[in-house]
Amino acid sequence: MSRIEDLHPSARRVAEALHALGVDGPFLEFDASTKTAADAARALECDVGAIASCLVFVLDDQPVVIIKSGAFRVDTVLFAELAHGAVVRRATPEEVRVATGQPIGGVSPINWPEELRVYIDDSLAPYERIWSACGTPNAVFATTFVELQDLTNATSLTLRV
Repeated sequence: MSRIEDLHPSARRVAEALHALGVDGPFLEFDASTKTAADAARALECDVGAIASCLVFVLDDQPVVIIKSGAFRVDTVLFAELAHGAVVRRATPEEVRVATGQPIGGVSPINWPEELRVYIDDSLAPYERIWSACGTPNAVFATTFVELQDLTNATSLTLRV
């Protein structure tokens, strides 16, 4: 288990912010990438469904974050309908970095330059422990569905295909 002070500086900033909000982790950093849900699940030896991927989309020209299970893809047509939007698309890598201050594959659910609207797929709810990125493609932290929803003030939706 990594100590917060031993994490990469970007992961450390996120872990410190999470810890200040009452998240106990653990906070882990790997030599190999945990950029994809499959990579993270292999490294953590857990079900890919327990990986909470934070994806940035652009909904009617505004960046939003969708936290979804690694076991499913987001149905963007359904998402636009449920979020009462007209047009939705995946954000470009540059848009992700601007919106979150973090790289694709390492987007944490907090510690962004500005507050963003967040949606969370309810397929994560059955897992006792879920894992999310911690600011880099090699760092993750443990949380729960309820804790993650509270941290992000996320709206819970069924978004999977």
